[in-house]
Amino acid sequence: MVHRILWASLALAPATILVDVFADAGKTLLFVLAAGSLIPLAWLIGESTEHAAEHTGPGIGGFLNASFGNAPELIIALVAVDSGLYGVVRGSLAGSVISNLLLVFGVAQIAGPDRARMDARSLFLQIGLCAAAIVVTLPVLVLGWTGAPERHTAVLASIPVSVVLLVAYLVVTGRNLRRHREAEREDAHEDAWSLPVALAALAVATGFTAMISEILVHSLEAFAKAIGATEFFIAAIVVAVIGNAAEHGGAIVIARSGKMKLASEIAISSSAQVALLVTPIVMLLSLAFTHRLALTFRWEETAAMGGAVALTAFMVRDARSRKWEGAVLVTCFFAVAIWFWFAGPR
Repeated sequence: MVHRILWASLALAPATILVDVFADAGKTLLFVLAAGSLIPLAWLIGESTEHAAEHTGPGIGGFLNASFGNAPELIIALVAVDSGLYGVVRGSLAGSVISNLLLVFGVAQIAGPDRARMDARSLFLQIGLCAAAIVVTLPVLVLGWTGAPERHTAVLASIPVSVVLLVAYLVVTGRNLRRHREAEREDAHEDAWSLPVALAALAVATGFTAMISEILVHSLEAFAKAIGATEFFIAAIVVAVIGNAAEHGGAIVIARSGKMKLASEIAISSSAQVALLVTPIVMLLSLAFTHRLALTFRWEETAAMGGAVALTAFMVRDARSRKWEGAVLVTCFFAVAIWFWFAGPR
């Protein structure tokens, strides 16, 4: 029954696009429709990834979900850069790292079986990448804390930092994927979709997600005014959570089926991918725009990312998932959300 509802609700995405193009709908309504459209799309991405993982194993399956699922973050960031919304870009990127580590991973542990085994080696590698990204970016962060965050010096300093992050991610992740490919070869379940069908479904869902994400950004300001929130809060919490709908949906669906290795890989590898792949790509691509992005994150964003990394590392230390640990992670995410609500504009 639930599956039928989810399949039917996929029609909400093209309907939202049609409303945006042909109807004179208010921006607040468009934001709500776009947010609602991402839920069934997230489920489809999760379902497709689970079937693809039957052929690839959980490590590579988690990487696939992170790659397809992070398309909204990339689209949202580039649209925001083009509009000169620097705070939205940095807030959504930092919020994505934080929400994946605390909210997505936490909910996955709550939804999944207690004391299920996880791949600690792979997870610690991804968490280590997130920590390294914060350390490597510190010189640029200091520039943002001691002067104008958008000044030319900060943009120039962000270029070599972005290159280092990008190269580190490609090298480390390439080695990790080779390890997974050699260790996780197994026959797919007879009910699994074929790999081409699963990948095609992922591609279609990601395409619609990208279009819906663009509508989301363009209706962001109206929604922020409607609820009386700052641009920082909307970007770092609301946009980040909605942009991570694919990871949320995928991790929950997969965790409930008992596949905690795959669910944990989705949440944590997605954080690493945002920190070391999406962020530097957005920065480097911004050089072709009128508005150029500096990686001058607020101290609140940096502190929250560092805390999320440390807490998540502690939670995966024994390679076992626990429901109470998931509850702690989710609680910490809501604490961060409250903090960001009162942090105010930069």
